[in-house]
Formats: sequence, structure tokens, C-alpha cells
Amino acid sequence: MTTAVVAPVTPERIYQLAWGYAPTLVLEAAIRHRVFDVLDSGPKSLQEVSKETGASERGLSAIMNVLVGLDFLAKDKKGSYSLTPESAAFLVSTKPEFQGGFLRHTSEHLLPKWLGLNEVVATGRPAQAVNQQADGTDFFEKFVNDIFPMSYHVAQELAAHLNLDDAGGTVKVLDLAAGSGVWGIALAQSSTKVRVTAVDWPGIIPVTRKTVARFGLADRFTFVEGDLLSADFGSGHNVATLGHILHSEGVERSKALLAKTFRALASGGTIAIAEFLVNPDRTGPVNGLIFAVNMLVNTDSGDTFSFEEISGWLREAGFVDSRTLATHGPSPLILATKP
Repeated sequence: MTTAVVAPVTPERIYQLAWGYAPTLVLEAAIRHRVFDVLDSGPKSLQEVSKETGASERGLSAIMNVLVGLDFLAKDKKGSYSLTPESAAFLVSTKPEFQGGFLRHTSEHLLPKWLGLNEVVATGRPAQAVNQQADGTDFFEKFVNDIFPMSYHVAQELAAHLNLDDAGGTVKVLDLAAGSGVWGIALAQSSTKVRVTAVDWPGIIPVTRKTVARFGLADRFTFVEGDLLSADFGSGHNVATLGHILHSEGVERSKALLAKTFRALASGGTIAIAEFLVNPDRTGPVNGLIFAVNMLVNTDSGDTFSFEEISGWLREAGFVDSRTLATHGPSPLILATKP
């Protein structure tokens, strides 16, 4: 008879998590010192990277070796560093899929406020309520374009699914909390039949306008300034997009927003919701649970929600056929139809 060997409990995971802030800050330091940009032209020695970036060999050696350990860089036997497929695709500043803005958002905007988490948990009050126009305009104005790559491919997948070019006539799209305009832009690119109404705060709409113009789509967009619950959405829209907005609104504002969106859609219209979803008993996925804490720190009533919760609100608003659309984003899209 054999006795099962039980692995001893160790604090190893705690030690790893204690350094959890390090990868984000190391990645950002490498981006700010152009490490990935310099290596995009081919492998280079530490000395060559130092010469091209102007950063110290000591500093570069420390962060670049961490990046090798994290598989964002490779290092050969001669000590030359090179990009991995992941860093070549997402960490070179000149590439369209560059994700460096999200890292800057984390280190500059989020981490300072997360340092007050103890007090936030004690009081239930956020460090800053960025879901409110007074505090949130400056916050969102600085990073909506930084997170454009996070949603662009997902928005393109939505466009492919909707196949708007097959529509009989003009397709009216309502892009709510438009930010950079990424959702409307992707849908407009998919079909010349698309006309977009982009709604956001007065301080954000100039950013939306600029991004839309950069894509050459200004003649197909109308811009509406205002808070989501007071702005005029118009009516008769065929598609409405809510890209990562419900989590900052909380339950009651989300329900009111879905009801207002229902009224703005034409019969047969589709609502598309992007969110960081959690499961019904809130035991995972971990990213969604962490983002709920981010909402605790940054909003007065925000949270993350499950598909079941959101689909229930959609039913209350009058929508039918709540369903998910698998995408390459962190969570599937939620779709529903106005009868």
C-alpha cells in the first residue's frame, strides 16, 4: 500500500504576487526608453541598445533580462537581444497594434489610486469617481486613444458578424460613450452604408472627432455632446454599441441606459455590449474580479457583471434573444435584439 505524497504548502505564490506590479513597470520602462522600437530592426547587444536609446547599460541590463524571463525578449548565446513574436506585434510603438498606451494608463492613472485601496475598502468611497463628468473628463481624455487597440479587432469582428453591407439601405449606428470612436469607426469601415451617431461628454467629443478624421470618416459621423442619460440619442438606429461602459455606470444607471437605448433603436435593431464579464457566482475569471476592484477604486457605484445579470436587464428593457458572440477580446460580446 502506497501513501500519497502531499506537496507542502509554501508561500511561493504570495512572494510572486508581492512583485505583481513589477512586470507592468518594467514593460513601460522598456517602452519609454524605446527598447522594443530599437530591436524591431534586428538583434542587438546591450551596448548597441544603450547607444541607440541613450539609457544606461546598467538599467537596460536589469529590465531587459526581466523581459527575457517574461518571454517578451529573447537572448542568444552571444548576449544579443531580440524581439519575440508577441513584443514585435504589440510593443513596437510604430505598429498599429501597439499596446503601450494601456501600460502607461496603468502606471500613471491607476496605480497611484490603487495605493489608497485600504482606505477605499474601509469607506466604500472611490479615490476618484471618474464616471462623473467633473472628475472623469480629464481622465478619459488622456487615454481613450491609448485603449483603441484593445477594442478595434473586437469591433471588426462585430462588424463581420453583422454584415452591414448586406443591409437594404442606410445603416444607422449609435456609438454610446464613444471615446476614441473605435466601435463606430470599425462598423463604418465595414460598409459605406453606415452612418454613425457618436455620443460622449463635451470634453471627449473633440478627441472622437480627431480620431474619426484620422480614419477619413468624418463625413459619416454625427457627434452629440452630453451625459448618456440626458443626451439626445435620436431614434430609428439599427445598431447600438456600448463599449466597456456599463461597468462604470453601476446597476441602476446601466438599467436606465439600456432602457433608453431600446427606445432609440428601430424594430429589429441590435444592441452590442462589450464588458469584462464574471461568472454568476463571482469566482472568476480573475481578470474580471480584479477589474471589479478597479471600479471600486475609480467609480462611485461601478462593478463587473455576469452575462446573466446583463441579459436580465436587457429583458427588463424589452430586448429579446440575449446571446454572446465569441471574440478575441477578454470577454465575448453580448448581443440582443429589439423586437
